[in-house]
Amino acid sequence: MSGILDLLNSDTGKQLISSITEKTGINASQATAVVSSSLPAMLGAMKNNVSNDGGSGLLGALTGGRHDGSILDNLGGFFNGGDFSEGSKILGHVLGGKQDTVVNNLSQNTGVDTGIISKILPMLAPIIMGYLAKQTKSNGVTDGAGLGGLLGGLLGGSGGGSGSILTSVLDQNGDGKLDASDAMAALSGKKKGGLGSLLGGLFGRK
Repeated sequence: MSGILDLLNSDTGKQLISSITEKTGINASQATAVVSSSLPAMLGAMKNNVSNDGGSGLLGALTGGRHDGSILDNLGGFFNGGDFSEGSKILGHVLGGKQDTVVNNLSQNTGVDTGIISKILPMLAPIIMGYLAKQTKSNGVTDGAGLGGLLGGLLGGSGGGSGSILTSVLDQNGDGKLDASDAMAALSGKKKGGLGSLLGGLFGRK
């Protein structure tokens, strides 16, 4: 299974970054920093939600036809349309009351203004859902356990390439894998900077 950052390394990812820079006025390196931090943050929140509620709501959204992955084939049309209200709804479901915390932490981690990040996240949310819908279908996911495994695989990767890069970003104790001790380090905020404090917010630290 490929890691989520494969999306950034593809032609689709390059178009995504280009569109975000055009819409927000930030440069490509800033856009890449925000997107590469936002992807695991969103997936981590989704995985946490699946653990809490069994994933029926998210699985239904991914398999119900509304998010079929076609958005990835027409990013230009999506961005040119300028309607990101669906993304705002997705964020409400995924992040709930933690949305401001996520935005603030992303701003601290990337140096990009919170107002810009608040514009970017609704753009990203439908794209992430489209990507997940394709992964759900191609991997034959039919239940919450399978969805949790899919999300965990995307977060941790499968041994090389972009997956291992993402693991290194999220890995709190430096052992090369994501496990309970990494979650505890994130929750306690022992590791400042990076994504530690952001993941701590997502996984329940007040």
